[in-house]
Amino acid sequence: MATKPTTPNTLASEPATIVLAGSTGALGLLIAHHLRRRGATVRALVRPGKGNTAEAASLRLQGCELIEIDYTNAEELTKACAGATCVVSALSGLREVIVEAQTRLLDAAVAAGVPRFIPSDYSADFTRLPEGSNRNFDLRREFQRRVDQAPIQATSILNGMFMDLLKGQAPVVLQGPRRVVYWGDADQPLDFTTMVDTANFTAAAALDPSTPRYLRVAGEVASIRELQADASKATGKPYKLFRVGSLGFLKGMINVTRTLMPAKDEVFPPWQGMQYLHNMFTGLAKLEEPLDNDRYPDIQWTKVPDVLTAKR
Repeated sequence: MATKPTTPNTLASEPATIVLAGSTGALGLLIAHHLRRRGATVRALVRPGKGNTAEAASLRLQGCELIEIDYTNAEELTKACAGATCVVSALSGLREVIVEAQTRLLDAAVAAGVPRFIPSDYSADFTRLPEGSNRNFDLRREFQRRVDQAPIQATSILNGMFMDLLKGQAPVVLQGPRRVVYWGDADQPLDFTTMVDTANFTAAAALDPSTPRYLRVAGEVASIRELQADASKATGKPYKLFRVGSLGFLKGMINVTRTLMPAKDEVFPPWQGMQYLHNMFTGLAKLEEPLDNDRYPDIQWTKVPDVLTAKR
């Protein structure tokens, strides 16, 4: 259920200190930018030897404090978290990162007395999905069980699919043949949010002491049929629907792809993206409404036509 912050989303006389893990990734860099824009002091954690990269330089230019950290060193992690008001994780990876490294980060936050923690979720609603339907979501649920047992106020940001992926990385809106591809029901509502808007909302949430366990946002909720209209409007050219098959057929495709190309060590192998689409098309990963889009009124949400018309 949508809730309002109990206090205005403005900083006190002394800026809040936010510890940001995964700060050199695409989402992490954006979160850092919006935290700084909102006046926060940002401690950006980077892996040893990564302090001289272009991403690290960008963080320094934004005014972030960089700390090279070994996630296996509990003492270092706890020291890095000391005095922070919230730890934000934008870590990306498989079990060693999402479960193990995040758990060490969580333990350090608790040991340092940090009151709040935002895990690296930023996804569709994985809480109701059956085990085994999505490998990456299984990992997030495993960490979810750990964070829910910790003496810390956790808030997960759920934003559906990153809208940016519609420009080619997700096989839904195909601009060449002008087709919108789907499986199952063309009228199933789907949630989309740009990475920039997700980062902006996350930054606002990190500075808001009254956040609930889950915050759910979507820049646009659209069915496949509505995506067809969005694509036609954005390009000025007619798009047609292309139903590949049923959800059962998609599940079979996932099984075959995973058998032929297991890619167990890749974070986003082809079958992982197919699992994500299957979760969305079933409706089980649909965000519960009302959404929390209005929680921070300064955020203006990007719509699908805006993304489809933007230059790459």
